[in-house]
Amino acid sequence: MSKSRILIVEDDFDISNMLKIYFGSQDFEVEVASRGSEALEKTRSGLPHLIVLDIMLPDIDGYEVCRQLRTNTRTSHIPVIFLTQKDERSDKLQGLELGADDYITKPFDIEELKLRVQNAISRAERESLTDPRSGLPSGRLIEEQLRNIIRRDDWSYMDLRINHFEAFKEVNGFVAGDDVLRFTAMLLSEVLDQKGSPEDFIGHPGGDNFVVISSEKHAEEIQKDLKDRFAEEVLSHYSFIDREQGFIETRDEEGNTQQNPLMKLSVGEVSPSQYEFSDIREITELASEARRKDALSTNY
Repeated sequence: MSKSRILIVEDDFDISNMLKIYFGSQDFEVEVASRGSEALEKTRSGLPHLIVLDIMLPDIDGYEVCRQLRTNTRTSHIPVIFLTQKDERSDKLQGLELGADDYITKPFDIEELKLRVQNAISRAERESLTDPRSGLPSGRLIEEQLRNIIRRDDWSYMDLRINHFEAFKEVNGFVAGDDVLRFTAMLLSEVLDQKGSPEDFIGHPGGDNFVVISSEKHAEEIQKDLKDRFAEEVLSHYSFIDREQGFIETRDEEGNTQQNPLMKLSVGEVSPSQYEFSDIREITELASEARRKDALSTNY
């Protein structure tokens, strides 16, 4: 199973280093930020499963960090636990009103903090809020986005699939497969930062399937950039021999050798200028159909 990724936002080096060492020993992937602006940048570039956020920071306070996370479509789902010396009731209420998931005051019991972190991550996964491997919004949050856009005019919904992912995972194992899923999530975020807008949405329904919601005017450029960059950058996940021959070999149930192409992205896109939608299922069904046609037309 993939390690959960947490971001510690704390300007006291002794505390942040202690938390990094402790949570690292508890099988978490841990990143540290000492400033609010750094925390926002690290969150955008690689979505954590949870953020432990100090309120008193040297640039912008934790309240403002939380507010910016909650008002950004791509980070609004990430659980936040405030970690602070403040223990006034009004301070706790302010944090909870901004959308924080929990609140713990210094000095704290590190075992208690670990349980709160584990519970918040488990709750998000159990309620279909996030995918445990990518940290991206999952089932219920994707449905909420679909219900929002169906009432608007200017949007583009993209259904993406990593073709030949299962063959790669069969040969290289699930750990390598999870690395590809995390790489894809980061690539999607990078491309949308460059070609889209902060309001664009990235979701991970599960497995090798991702979704992107952007504006219609950005859709064509986003699709092209995603497919081109994925085809080039995913090569780093293959061995030199696989890259040179351009395929990987698997065996079917009869023991026969099969050649499987290297992974590429197929994308199906729909928008209100193409169709009239009365139900969110129509959006997902037509986008899936378009994605399958894209895979066939490009021999993916």
